Amino acid sequence: MDILRAHHVAVICSDYGRSRRFYTEVLGLAVVAETYRAARDSYKLDLRLPDGTQVELFSFPNPPKRPSYPEACGLRHLAFEVADVDAAVADLARHGVTAEPVRVDEHTGKRFTFFADPDGLPLELYER
Repeated sequence: MDILRAHHVAVICSDYGRSRRFYTEVLGLAVVAETYRAARDSYKLDLRLPDGTQVELFSFPNPPKRPSYPEACGLRHLAFEVADVDAAVADLARHGVTAEPVRVDEHTGKRFTFFADPDGLPLELYER
């Protein structure tokens, strides 16, 4: 098997409109396709990052809460690479999104920070 790259990450949200605005307007992801699935009473929104990686945003009626604190077993967070972490944090702040203090990865020397999407999903900004 030759894995080429990550294709997409799927996120289930509790409030579709709120999360749609967050991922498109705050994070600036491009909409590829949006589908309403009546049989599931569910939306699926395909979003694209500049490198082609996609985020699939799903809505389902009454999804269970994600256990985060203490951190649950499973996928820990979604990380986005940015050119300038300080500029990205400032952009988030203009949208009322608070990020943790910027830290330095002790193994790579790269700067990073965490923030949360509307459902508390941990998201990371990692400086190129």
